Amino acid sequence: MMEYLSASQAAEKWNISQRRVQILCSENRIEGAFKVGEVWVIPYDAPKPTDLRKKSNKNEENCK
Repeated sequence: MMEYLSASQAAEKWNISQRRVQILCSENRIEGAFKVGEVWVIPYDAPKPTDLRKKSNKNEENCK
């Protein structure tokens, strides 16, 4: 039987906010997540999605 987490449980596990988990779910970035009524349900073994924000290396910019 598959185990699931709520958005708040996933947020605690991944050290991010519950709202961020909800946004990731609504963007289909968490594989296997689905909504039951108003609640997002996330597979226990789902990996934390990677942060897609561009990372800049300020040291490289200063060396130019």
